[in-house]
Amino acid sequence: MDPVNPVNPDAGGHGRAPQAGRSAGGAAGAEKYKKMLQDRRNDFDVTNTVQVSNPAAVRDAVRELLERTYPDAGFDKIWLAFYDFERLFTGRMPGYLGCDTSYHDIQHTLDMTLAMARLIAGYEAARNIGESLGPERALLGIITSLFHDAGYIRHELRDREYRNGAEFTLYHVSRSADFLRRYLPGIGLDHLAPAASKLVHFTGYEIAPEAIEMEDPKNTLLGHLLGTADLVAQMADRCYLEKCRDRLYSEFVVGGVAIENARPGEFMVRYESGEDLLRQTPGFFEYSALPRLENTFGGVYRYLEALFEGQNPYMLAIEANFTFLGRILESGHWQLLRRNPPAFVGEQSSLRTMREMVEETGTRLARIRLGNTATG
Repeated sequence: MDPVNPVNPDAGGHGRAPQAGRSAGGAAGAEKYKKMLQDRRNDFDVTNTVQVSNPAAVRDAVRELLERTYPDAGFDKIWLAFYDFERLFTGRMPGYLGCDTSYHDIQHTLDMTLAMARLIAGYEAARNIGESLGPERALLGIITSLFHDAGYIRHELRDREYRNGAEFTLYHVSRSADFLRRYLPGIGLDHLAPAASKLVHFTGYEIAPEAIEMEDPKNTLLGHLLGTADLVAQMADRCYLEKCRDRLYSEFVVGGVAIENARPGEFMVRYESGEDLLRQTPGFFEYSALPRLENTFGGVYRYLEALFEGQNPYMLAIEANFTFLGRILESGHWQLLRRNPPAFVGEQSSLRTMREMVEETGTRLARIRLGNTATG
């Protein structure tokens, strides 16, 4: 779920799970992947075979996919990009403080990057002759995936006045574009920097996807794959519901999304709490995420079926998450959301800082409300 969350406040049907992307591979195939989801560990991908909190594991899976898809191409730059990603997000890249956002953490980016590699491979397997994206464009897509949330990372000098990367929520994609413009020339890919700085905007809401001008239609398609990977990976996360309630809400508070300050002394509360965010999440799917997947991005998530025997384990996982959320919203049994997976951040103390900032915002909001009541 990204910062701007157009939701219909009158949307009902909390118990209705999304039916997008029903796979056509038969009941036996569906049961196979549903079994994988049942056995899945918290920090593993939808097939329960790749540990998406482990950069080396994801790097190897991505490289295997690309080498199988483009057997005559070399992907040494992939090794370098994963190495630099790990340095940046763990705070070992000179000048940067590391990842301190617990929802948009290391696992999210790795999970999304694996999904992107699978979408590229699935597209290439299903495409018509002559419509290949090609290895260099695939490389562009993977590197942009790895750094699509680099904008949340604070620079130790330029961002000294900020305490947490979530403060950049509303414009983090533009910051990621700036990072890519600086980073790619440093690894000998300066010719890809202009495209990457535009491509990354398909993962956000700062620019409408249809307004992103790419010079080549294949780069637009790559953007659709990128935006799709970002959406399906996070919504298919085994702990998506808990992460929305316990982590994304905090990022929204710190980033000025949950409580919007219109002018001094006036505010609009979009999300009262983490539970309130989850109450609105079915509306987010129906009125924002699903139209993006199906219409804006052209339903490219279906290319995943070429890799999984006609099935789409990401959409199966999303359906399972929303079915479970529907049961919780109908019953009110919030205690069923009891998973507490580790946050893969650069520094654990950042989690305490985030809690403190949320508490400070709550205290400030209470004072404003009290003052408004006293003068009303």
